[in-house]
Amino acid sequence: MKEAKARLSILEKEKHYTGNHDLGFMMYCSFGNAYRILKDPSYKKTIDTAAQSLSTRFHPEAGVIQSWNSSKKMAGPVIIDNMMNLELLSWVSDHGGDKKYKQIAITHANSTIKNHFRPDFSSYHVIDYDMKTGKVLQKITAQGAADSSAWSRGQAWGLYGYTMMYRFTKNKKYLSQAKNIAKFMLNDPNMPADMIPYWDYNAPGIPNALRDASAGAVMASALLELAQYSDKKERKQYLSVAETALRTLASDTYRAKLGENGGFLLKHSVGSIPHKSEVDVPLTYADYYFLEALHRYKTWYL
Repeated sequence: MKEAKARLSILEKEKHYTGNHDLGFMMYCSFGNAYRILKDPSYKKTIDTAAQSLSTRFHPEAGVIQSWNSSKKMAGPVIIDNMMNLELLSWVSDHGGDKKYKQIAITHANSTIKNHFRPDFSSYHVIDYDMKTGKVLQKITAQGAADSSAWSRGQAWGLYGYTMMYRFTKNKKYLSQAKNIAKFMLNDPNMPADMIPYWDYNAPGIPNALRDASAGAVMASALLELAQYSDKKERKQYLSVAETALRTLASDTYRAKLGENGGFLLKHSVGSIPHKSEVDVPLTYADYYFLEALHRYKTWYL
């Protein structure tokens, strides 16, 4: 507990960060859980401030939160990962904060349904917008195998994001979106039997392509929540897949031995192969969503 509090104190200044969209990951996963457990009012103030900082990246004309700053290559990039930041905005609105934050989350989620998904409910990684008009300029990838491919962690972000948005709104449109994303992921012919996806569903070199433990962990956690909102048949399928993924991640293939792997729990995640960055290494978010999935499984299903 002492170490966790010390780490939080280092992170607190990031509540003012507006350089990209990652406030939800940085502040809600940390201070959100800290407030849930300890109910320290100072943590809630930090979360509230972070939501305000994130809201500054919202462009009402386009109806989206801009992920990365403009560059020569992209005017207004929005990545599928951005769905994960909507939890911060929705939670703050539902716990005494400005109601505009949740409306921003809803608007962004709706724009993402409209522009990010293909007919088979796979997702592009990056949509480049004209932020003044909302016009889509490009549909591309940054971390996937190709613009037209299904980057595996991106699919998991979408699955998790729309399941979470259903939790906050009870809008069945979001529940339907989550179930359709799950259908794409679980029925894809390139999904391995052990339920840890290749780093991209269309990765070159399958079945010898690298797997992404982080994609498997995020997917497992999302499916455990989605099962809560599903009928008996769907619930059984989602639980079976999540259980398989968690058992695989807990096996010697993926779970590191004590004192190894730089202190991380899981091995074999992929950050960005196109950038030759964080390839086949441990990643913080793999461990985070693995632990969250284990906690959800123990709390809801045991």
